[in-house]
Amino acid sequence: MAERVRVREIDDDEGRRLLRIVRRGTGWVVTWRRAQMVLLSAQSMDVGKIAEVTFTSADRVRDAIHNFNAAGFDSFYPKYRGGRPRTFTLPERREIKKIAKSKPVEHGLPFSTWSLVKRADFLVAEGVVDDISHEGLRVLLRQEGVSFQRVKSWKTSRDPDYDAKKARVEHLYALADGEVIPEEGEPEVIFCLDEFGPLNLQPHPGRQWAERGGRHKDPDREPRPRRRATYTRPHGVRHLFAAYDLAKDKLYGHVKKTKNRSKFLEFCHYLRTLYPPAIRIAIVVDNYSPHLTTKRCRRVADWAEDNNVEIAYTPTNSSWLNRIEAQFTALRYFALDGTDHPSHKAQGSMIRRYIIWRNKHAADKRLRQIVNRANVA
Repeated sequence: MAERVRVREIDDDEGRRLLRIVRRGTGWVVTWRRAQMVLLSAQSMDVGKIAEVTFTSADRVRDAIHNFNAAGFDSFYPKYRGGRPRTFTLPERREIKKIAKSKPVEHGLPFSTWSLVKRADFLVAEGVVDDISHEGLRVLLRQEGVSFQRVKSWKTSRDPDYDAKKARVEHLYALADGEVIPEEGEPEVIFCLDEFGPLNLQPHPGRQWAERGGRHKDPDREPRPRRRATYTRPHGVRHLFAAYDLAKDKLYGHVKKTKNRSKFLEFCHYLRTLYPPAIRIAIVVDNYSPHLTTKRCRRVADWAEDNNVEIAYTPTNSSWLNRIEAQFTALRYFALDGTDHPSHKAQGSMIRRYIIWRNKHAADKRLRQIVNRANVA
């Protein structure tokens, strides 16, 4: 004879919690019914009687008891998921997004830009998907943050290693985003590093709240302040060395007087101290000369080999691939626009305090909007 289904042994705290759920008049009805079944079973009532009291089937009572024995109180709360499951897998969505952001010429097609029809036909012809409608493709691209935009002219990269460098940087981003499974020896932490500046002591245009002008303005209103003229700037400049930790969504920054290979390695050494030496890290940088290893100076390569670090370079004239560029857009918007700092000390203090605020409020809605709008990688 099969053993009678019964709830596991529960303690006093769990019993009181069950009573609170059953007696509470708010919340999901499903939660209340499941808690009632478990409580009745704890009071030595058999499955058939519980089903009769709760006006349900015996199989549903058994399921509720088994789920509680396995998952505890989490089993009381329904996991509603509206709509049908996604039609395309995550690798398929990544490949569709990647092709959408590429140029048709790169795939041997005689077009300067994609249309929904051309892109859908190409995806099916290449075997990326079995079938996709034009509207479904448009919706998918919108969900992935890709839209049809008017592009400005910029330098096209003529780097002979463009494909290899771009593929490596995108693979590192996929590792950081958890989209691919890391293989043995691959970096566990990915930083995006770049310099921001030069930081001058000059008024920066920006926006602020002010009394409106025009026909309805107050006649006694003071004139709006004008920006200070800066014909001479005898205080020099500063440079911000900044790095963005993709996994932690955290920004780091040091303000330096000069921008050279020694300062670059000094900041890289600081990043290396944030994690144990056994953890391999990767640093994505552009092709600015202090970042490179040359025949004359191999300090960057030697330091990377000695410290379990990979230096990943973006292709020439493709620094837009570096995700820290979007963070600089937010820095300029929140901390520099509309300012006129009297000294580099005040300006550096403003930047450092912004970085502290940004790391504490990484989920801020306005911050995310600015970063997502500027982020093309």
